[in-house]
Amino acid sequence: MSEARSRTLISVAGLADLLAAGGPVVLLDVLDEKGAAPTDRPRIPGALSVHLATDFSGKPTKTSGKRPLPEIMDLQADARRWGINPGSTVVVYDNTGGAQASRAWWTLRWAGFAHVRILDGGFAAWKASGRPVFHDHLEAADKAGVVVLRSGHMPTLTASQAAALAREGVLLDARGRAAYLGEPGKAGTGHIPGALSAPSGDNLTPEGAFQSEADLRARFAALGAHGAQKIGVYCGSGNAAAHAIAALSVAGIEAPLYVGSWTAWTTDQSRPAATGPERG
Repeated sequence: MSEARSRTLISVAGLADLLAAGGPVVLLDVLDEKGAAPTDRPRIPGALSVHLATDFSGKPTKTSGKRPLPEIMDLQADARRWGINPGSTVVVYDNTGGAQASRAWWTLRWAGFAHVRILDGGFAAWKASGRPVFHDHLEAADKAGVVVLRSGHMPTLTASQAAALAREGVLLDARGRAAYLGEPGKAGTGHIPGALSAPSGDNLTPEGAFQSEADLRARFAALGAHGAQKIGVYCGSGNAAAHAIAALSVAGIEAPLYVGSWTAWTTDQSRPAATGPERG
């Protein structure tokens, strides 16, 4: 595994080795909201249940979008409750394509915690490898951690910065193609004018793992996204965009996230929306 890939992802075999070695690993099973899946669903042994809505997001406002950034002290309290220490390795995963785990990864990186990795292929890859699963419901670690978090370690975009980037650089829309196209004449649909359609699912292999570094670099280069260009990413509420940022990271490219994304963009009716296949 290359250095760029290993800074972002961990393989099933790599996670199994970490767990077997008995090191300070904190494993987080990420859902969007409580109740999104049964509490007794199968998990990787030792995984804690966490939720984007309550653990990795602040309270939404009329203008913030669905998943605003959390208060840093609230996130720190949760991280300590999960048993995270400065020397811990945190591994996040989900069973829905990786967008939820990627948003958790991005948020911990934003909070200054660098030792966090996304399980490549998620729970499906773990299960397909024949490794054990369990159905017990774990909520917190036995011992509280002492990690200290500070905000601002990942770049972000405001609405006006995203609009400018769509005109002057490359703004990637990580939603599915249908959401990007929208419905002509229907308010609240479409995309930020100038943005390019770049569905986050296209960053994956048919098996659900991230594509190779070379393939991702070629994909983003075809979209005009490369190291010398100004690049940003948004989606509906910041999850798929975080997945795209993880893919860009694997390709060796850094990009900011428009955290509020489309759910924040559309709160201001004066902001334009383009529909159809053209950038607008």
